[in-house]
Amino acid sequence: MQVNMTVTVIVVLYLLVMLFIGWYSSKKITSNTDFMVAGRRLGPFLMAGTLAATEIGGGSSLGVVQQGMQNHGISSAWYILTMGIAFVILTFLAPKFRAATVKTVPEYFRRRYGKGSGLVTAIIMLIPLIGLTEGQFVASATILSTMLGIGFKPAILIVTVVVTAYSVMGGLWSVTLTDFVQVFLIIIGMIIAVPFALNTAGGWESVVANVPPETFDMFKGYSPMAVISLVIMYVATFTVGQEAVSRYYAARDGKAAKQGSVLAAIINFVFAFIPAILGIITLALINMGVFSSAEFDAVGARYALPVLAIRTMPAIICGLLFAGIISATMSSSDSDLLGAGSIFANDIYHVYIKPEADSKEIMRVTQITMVIVSVIAAAAALFNPASLIAILTFCFTLRAAGTFFPYVLGHYWKGGSWQGTIASVIAGSIVVVYLEKISGGVLFGMKLSQPIIPGLIVGLIFFLIFSKIFPPKEFTTELAPEED
Repeated sequence: MQVNMTVTVIVVLYLLVMLFIGWYSSKKITSNTDFMVAGRRLGPFLMAGTLAATEIGGGSSLGVVQQGMQNHGISSAWYILTMGIAFVILTFLAPKFRAATVKTVPEYFRRRYGKGSGLVTAIIMLIPLIGLTEGQFVASATILSTMLGIGFKPAILIVTVVVTAYSVMGGLWSVTLTDFVQVFLIIIGMIIAVPFALNTAGGWESVVANVPPETFDMFKGYSPMAVISLVIMYVATFTVGQEAVSRYYAARDGKAAKQGSVLAAIINFVFAFIPAILGIITLALINMGVFSSAEFDAVGARYALPVLAIRTMPAIICGLLFAGIISATMSSSDSDLLGAGSIFANDIYHVYIKPEADSKEIMRVTQITMVIVSVIAAAAALFNPASLIAILTFCFTLRAAGTFFPYVLGHYWKGGSWQGTIASVIAGSIVVVYLEKISGGVLFGMKLSQPIIPGLIVGLIFFLIFSKIFPPKEFTTELAPEED
């Protein structure tokens, strides 16, 4: 793809703005609580922006356009709609999450079920965040290199430096402000792209006339059961994923947490159909002969949106859209990076290595850990040890199966015990490992779209049974106190 200089300038300016926000945010950081949970001062609008941006990544922009163009049609919107449904469900849990006043998920487990539970959850939640950071670095760098016509390795270095710099400087406050900019940049950029794409296609009626009728079937690519499975998967991973649930911890109060979750859901509902429609328009343009399949040979179908943008939009609009697409993946990588640093410093270093460390020392360790994780992630991206990354990203599913119910029920049920928690983690993890690595997702002869669901069910059963057999010494949902 030939990229206009205006597009390059806009993208470079965007990256510089992200660095400026990181520097500005650093002026507001005075403690570990400021760094990890933004001083617990996020109102509903900032919280909604950062929640939505964290989950709207490359899959929700480039991936949905690709699905809409290839075989899912309008039903590709379910990939994002189900995230919105998950946020609606989480509004009922949001006040409880905020009321716990913890900084990380493992901290909750440690203070609710004991140090052993905290250590186990810290390990199984830290590992996948490294893989997720690498995955988002690769996505961001691939987009940057494809769109600006630079090499992949320089792109990896640029993305690593920018994301690490603004995240390390300002912590969650920096991540929140950059996310707020990023989420609206991607949404507005893609909304503006629609009329230009429609104009090239000759209007909506022309688009409809040049795609198969089933393109507009809401269940063409996703069955109702697949939709339900996606909602369950998102609820589970958003609930125990540090990169997402930390936003609820950072809310100003329970009301702001609830309102922010509702607003994040609305953002997803509004955004969901935009990339799906852009994918359908691209399909129509191919069928009309305006585009040829050869135009996607060099960059792949995943980059249908950049091809569409360059061919149909003015340079300024194209630049804004490109910046938005890059921001979609960067807004996910910064959250993964901060989550990894927070868990190591708060739940391993502070608890097992140096319990007497004060708030500022823990914050420095968080920052150092973030730099180390970013270096590991960048090295993995450059040298591409595929087997390692496959293991790390597999842990993304693994981490939720056994921890979801001990975490959620722990806020409501006084009878949960550490024995039940460990049993849940072990049993849920075994089920997920079996389904994903041994049976290929087949259970009792049936192919499962989300192996995490049986893992959740088994985890719940083991949590309840072992908590009944080995009840806690004290029946309470209150957390043990911990110094900041």
